[in-house]
Amino acid sequence: MNKIITFGEVMLRLATPGFKRFDQVDQLSATFGGGEANVAVSLANYGLDVDFITRLPENDIGLACMKDLRKNGVGTDKILWGGERLGIYFLESGAVSRGSKVVYDRAHSAVSEVKTGMFDWDAIFSGATWFHWTGITPAISAGAAEVCREAIKKANEKGITVSCDLNYRKNLWKWGKTAGEIMPGLVAGCDIVLGNEEDAEKALGIKPEGVDVTSGHVEAAAYESVSKQIMKQFPRCKKVITTLRGSISASHNSWSGVLWDGKTLYEAPTYQITHIVDRVGGGDSFMGGLIYGLLQWPGDDQKALNFAVAASCLKHTIYGDFNRVSVDEVMKLMGGDASGRVAR
Repeated sequence: MNKIITFGEVMLRLATPGFKRFDQVDQLSATFGGGEANVAVSLANYGLDVDFITRLPENDIGLACMKDLRKNGVGTDKILWGGERLGIYFLESGAVSRGSKVVYDRAHSAVSEVKTGMFDWDAIFSGATWFHWTGITPAISAGAAEVCREAIKKANEKGITVSCDLNYRKNLWKWGKTAGEIMPGLVAGCDIVLGNEEDAEKALGIKPEGVDVTSGHVEAAAYESVSKQIMKQFPRCKKVITTLRGSISASHNSWSGVLWDGKTLYEAPTYQITHIVDRVGGGDSFMGGLIYGLLQWPGDDQKALNFAVAASCLKHTIYGDFNRVSVDEVMKLMGGDASGRVAR
């Protein structure tokens, strides 16, 4: 049986209700979320064995976060306790021509102060077959970057498949090194790499040609050259996946993805998401769907990609960071039923 490990920071999310602006509200909606935790929840929803590894403060907020993860089926027994606080992010959801805004308050969070040697990776990876991390984690601090490197090295030694979502966040890389200085050394240990056009350029220095993401239309074939460059630069990499988001407006996106396996460029169907409930966690839900698909249908990259795109399309209809959908619901959309009719 497959067992997946994800590692990163989970945060308290404080969001304005509806589509109100920060200066309009006197209350905020509190939930939890974070890139690698979001992936873990998706995989647990699909019935897979998954542990989320992080460091949480030993207080009521940290405990509430742990309980929320456990409630969603994620293994939490290897979480490290310590530090003073849980990171926070504030979200203002955009609409139509006004984009969403995120304000981070995660300095000196429990995860940002981790050091190598704190986590027992031999015990954590016991029985594991897959390890997932994102570019958000090494962006937090030098310590988090080194722990991420430590985990990737150990996973490589144990023959565990390693996946990475490049996830470039310009507002996080403030500890003295740039993404371009740190990420290539980490990505070198990865078998599966996910990223969009900005991620590839900012994290790896690889720029796509002939792509204008502001036009509302993204040409999938333009990413073949990027995928080839990634595989050439990182020989361990076996698959490169790109999410294709066309931003017609904050409320209307087109959504698809492509996968390059070194020989063939697979392209998923394109969905028109004309009413976005919550796009935060969309990429994480894609990664969760992709990992599930690659494990469930080995050798059928097209089906795995289609599952990932359908799963993340549905995530745009779910409030909060977590994708709370089932395999059956994803398969129904994959089969062409996008009617949204009431299930009775």
